[in-house]
Amino acid sequence: MSDDLTTALATAAEWPADNVAVAVVDAEGRVRATHGNQDRGYRLASVTKPLSAYALLVAVEEGALDLDQAAGPEGATVRHLLAHTAGYDFDSRTVRGAPGARRLYSNAGFAMLGELLHAETGIPFGEYAREAVFDPLGMTATAITGSPGAGGHSTASDLSRFAAELQRPALLAPETLAEATSVAFPGLRGVLPGFGRQDPNDWGLGFEIRDGKSPHWTGTRNSPATFGHFGQSGTFLWVDPAAHLALVALTDRDFGPWAAEAWPPFSDAVLAAARV
Repeated sequence: MSDDLTTALATAAEWPADNVAVAVVDAEGRVRATHGNQDRGYRLASVTKPLSAYALLVAVEEGALDLDQAAGPEGATVRHLLAHTAGYDFDSRTVRGAPGARRLYSNAGFAMLGELLHAETGIPFGEYAREAVFDPLGMTATAITGSPGAGGHSTASDLSRFAAELQRPALLAPETLAEATSVAFPGLRGVLPGFGRQDPNDWGLGFEIRDGKSPHWTGTRNSPATFGHFGQSGTFLWVDPAAHLALVALTDRDFGPWAAEAWPPFSDAVLAAARV
């Protein structure tokens, strides 16, 4: 299987980026195949959100936050902010809708969560994420130096460690991760950036849920239970529980039509190779 996966991953060299690093991680936490420099640093853009969500969920388990405590616009909670249903605009705190009414993807909501965690713990968000997630997982090249929604940077090697954690959690209770990767506020419509209006536009708590979305950045072979995130910096991470597999992809070319065209068949090829 590793030879087939290596061959599938090598097709990422055809992407129109100067640098690419990809890795496949199985449910046992083993890195099954890689392509590219696994230790080169990349901007994560919105792939920062799952990392930030994980830190926030650690804070919930530690009692520093509660998913149902008030946060953001009137009537909104931490849960609403994590699930992009608080009503904030994409990149400002202009309120565009009532909490729970629509799926309004928002970087501003994650900025609010970072400020809330800092206020509740006295620890700056980036430091909290390092202490709660990165250090315990050995993610020494990962940091969130800007917004909790888009200000992270990491390596494929580090994100492989995170992908292993998402399949066999050690920092969170399995039921907490299961809740975070299940649909929150089901049935809501919204726009998936880069892929248009989706009905429903399902999301968990910081993780996008694939479900039946079309078009989508994952493959047609990905199960509806697949969860993860992609970033405007040309990055993605997905976990497919049905395939017992995760895929990490980092590039130095911003997301665009090239990625929307290349990523789904790439994911399909990886899943096909893994099943040989």
